[in-house]
Parts: sequence; C-alpha cells; structure tokens
Amino acid sequence: MATVKELLNLQGRVSVVTGGATGIGFRMALALAEAGSSVVIASRKLDACEQAAHEIEKTGAKAFAVACDVTKPEQVEAMKNAVMKHFGRVEALVNNAGRAWVAPPEDLPLERWQQVFDLNITGPVLCSQVLGREMIKAKRGKIINIASIAGLVGRNPRAYNSIAYGASKGALVNFTRDLAVKWAHHNIQVNCICPGFFVTPLNEKLYEKNKESIDREIPLGRTGGPDDLKGIAVLLASDASNFMTGAIIPVDGGSVAW
Repeated sequence: MATVKELLNLQGRVSVVTGGATGIGFRMALALAEAGSSVVIASRKLDACEQAAHEIEKTGAKAFAVACDVTKPEQVEAMKNAVMKHFGRVEALVNNAGRAWVAPPEDLPLERWQQVFDLNITGPVLCSQVLGREMIKAKRGKIINIASIAGLVGRNPRAYNSIAYGASKGALVNFTRDLAVKWAHHNIQVNCICPGFFVTPLNEKLYEKNKESIDREIPLGRTGGPDDLKGIAVLLASDASNFMTGAIIPVDGGSVAW
C-alpha cells in the first residue's frame, strides 16, 4: 500500500499544460512542477511560454516551452512531436487554453461564437486526441479539462454576459464524461475542474467593475486565490486519482452550492 506522499508524487512524469504561460494555467503548471513533474508550457506566444518555463525551472523541475495554437491540427501535432522528441513520453494533459466574448445573446456575432468554441472545445478535443494516442500506447494517462461553473449553470448577465463561453464549457463538461467512458479501458483517467471566479489578466477589468456583486455570489465571500487550484491539479495528475474518472469538480467557493 502506497503512502499519501507516494501517491501524490509526480517525480518522473511529464505534463503538458495548454494556456500555461499565464493566469490559472501557469499556477497549475507550477503546482505540477512543485510535485515533481516535468512541465511543457504550450500557448500561442513562444516568448510568454519561455518566460513561464524559466519561472518553473526555479523550482528545480524541467520545463519546456512550445508555441502552439490548439485550434490548428497541424500545430497540435507539431507540439506533440516536440514533446516526444524532448521528453519521450507524456503522462498528463491539462486542457486549459480558453477564451470568452462578452455580448448579449441577441447581439453575439456568429464569428465570435465560433472563435470561442474553436478554442474552448475543439482545442481540447484535438489535444486529447493527439496526445491521447501516446497515452494509449503507454496504457496510462491523465487528462484534466478546465471548464467553468459557467458550464454547469446559467449566470447573472449583469456580470457574466458570455453565452458562448458558458455553452462551450458545458460542452467540455460532457466531453469529459464521455471520453472518460470511452478511454477507461486504456487506463486513461479523464476529469474536469470547474473553477469559479479567479481574477486573471483576462478578467481583472470585469472584476474591478463588478467586485461587490461577484463577491456576493460566492458563499466564501472571495474570489479564487493563487493556490486554490494547485492541489486539485496535482491530485488529478497523480496516482491518488487512479479510481477517479469522469468527475466534474467545482472549485468555486461554494457558488454552485446555493
């Protein structure tokens, strides 16, 4: 029987984090590194990836930066090839890259709807498919999809008027469930984290404008902090979650509990 420290130890593992250069993606990448994993930072801007990789290497872990637009199949394939050439394997994938577009539903341009869906659901599908093939060969793997509580419930339009975001994250939630069932016989666990409101460079202006109403909708009375996703990311990437698959886990200060 393994100890808890052994179960949560990621030493010798390789984890890919899309959208891992900034925000919650970087925090989760840092957590995986702190638990012992080598980490691949993948996003569209190589300089941002390299800067994040440099910060992660300060933990003593190995880090590798790759430029990748996850909506482009050829770039996802090239990213996979670079990872396999550099590390020779991949044990965990965190599908974190995402975006939103704020507009009333009646005014949302179709092209913006498509852009949100391309990144928020097609990107995770492509990355899971391409890196999942390597996991299937290895007969093990962890896929962690980053959705949102917006994919679980309707949101107050005064602060969250992005129906494409909520709809795409809802699709990611059920993609998680179905992929978990489809790949269970390959010993690949597929789970989903649904963050509540975490202040990031992408939403800080929204938070400043609506701070009181946003905080009021969170039972704990505050937004997510820099350490609040680290533990669940390590859990789902580690052997401690080997009997968890298809799980949808809100990390939201209790927002969907009332």
